[in-house]
Amino acid sequence: MAAGPLAGLRVVELGGIGPGPFAGMFLADLGAEVVRVDRPERAGEVGAGGPADVTNRGKRSVVLDLKHPDAPGALLELVERADVLIEGFRPGVTERLGIGPHECLARNPRLVYGRMTGWGQDGPLSAAAGHDITYIALTGALSAIGSAAGPPQIPLNLLGDFGGGGCYLVIGVLAALHAAARTGQGQVVDAAIVDGTAHLLASTFAKLSRGAWTDERGVNQLDGGWPFYAVYETKDGKHVAVGALEAKFYRRLIDLLELDVDPERQHDQSSWPHLRRGLEKRFAERTRDEWATLFEGTDACVAPVLGLTEAAAHPHVAARGSVLAHDGVVQPAAAPRFSATPSNPGHTAPTVGADTRAVFADWEVGGIDELIGSGAAVQAR
Repeated sequence: MAAGPLAGLRVVELGGIGPGPFAGMFLADLGAEVVRVDRPERAGEVGAGGPADVTNRGKRSVVLDLKHPDAPGALLELVERADVLIEGFRPGVTERLGIGPHECLARNPRLVYGRMTGWGQDGPLSAAAGHDITYIALTGALSAIGSAAGPPQIPLNLLGDFGGGGCYLVIGVLAALHAAARTGQGQVVDAAIVDGTAHLLASTFAKLSRGAWTDERGVNQLDGGWPFYAVYETKDGKHVAVGALEAKFYRRLIDLLELDVDPERQHDQSSWPHLRRGLEKRFAERTRDEWATLFEGTDACVAPVLGLTEAAAHPHVAARGSVLAHDGVVQPAAAPRFSATPSNPGHTAPTVGADTRAVFADWEVGGIDELIGSGAAVQAR
C-alpha cells in the first residue's frame, strides 16, 4: 500500500490536550512520523485515555522532563532533525524552557514551529485560561447557535478546539512547509482558536454585512429560523433534519409530506408560522426511521438525526468507511482521501515513554543512556 502524502515528514509534538493532539493525529493520518514528547509523571500510561485515545493514534511517545537541565538540549537535537514542531502551551512557556522559536529555528532554520492556543500569542487575553466554550463565545459564534426561545447551544468542542483550532494549525503548518520548500526558511505559525473560529464565520459575517442575517439567534436561514431548514421531532421522540432550501428540493419535500401549502410562497415569511405548524404536525405522525425510509434517496434533503453509535452503522457511512473499528476501537477514518497516496489511521495510542530509546536511535540522537540515568528522559517498561 502506498504511503500517505506526508510520508517522510518528521513532526515533534509537545504533549498537550485537545486541538494540539488532534493536529498531530491529523498529520500522522496523512503519513507523517509524529513523535509526542510527554511528561515523566505519565510514563507507562497507555495514551492519555487508554487504548481509545484516538487523537494520539499513529504516534510514538518519548518522555523528557523539560524542567531538567539536560532535557531541552535533547529536545533541540530532535528538533534539528525534524520538519515541524507543534506545541500548545500558554505564550512564553516554551521560551522559559529554552525551547522557544528562537532556539529551535537557530538549530533548524527550515523548521515550522506551530503554536496552538485559544487566545493567540498576543492580545489582552493571551495569558488567560480558557476552553473551547469561552473562545467561541467571544467570537460571536456561540451566540448564533440554538433556538430563539432558548440559550445558546454548545456544539461540543467541534467548532473551537477542532474546527477553528486543530484544523487551522494543520493548514498553517502545511502552508509554512510549502513556503519553506521554496525559500529554505521556516517560520512560526500562530494558530489561535479565536482566529480560526472567526475565519469560519466568513459567510455569516458576509450575510450580516449585506442585511441577509440578523444578529439574533434562531431567526436566520441556517440557524433553524427558516422552517424548511430546521429540526423536527418525530412520533417516537427522535428527530429529523430538514434542509430543503432550494425551490426544487422544497417542492419535493412538501409533495412527499402531502402538505397543503403553495410552493410558490416558500419565501413569503408571512406564511412561515402556518408552514412550521404543518411540518411539526406531519413529522409527529411517524417515527424517525419511518420518515428516513420515505425520504432516503430523494432530493427533499431530509435526514434522520442519528446518535454516534447509529451513525457508525449507517449504510452510507459504512460503505465509505468513514467510521471504522480500528485496533478494537470505533473511530473516524483518516480524511480527506487521496488517489495516489492513500492515508490510513495509525496504530493505537502508544504507551507513554515506550519509544524513547527507539526514537533517539532512529533519529540518530546520542546520549540517551545518560539522559535516562540523570532522569532527564524515561524509557517506559
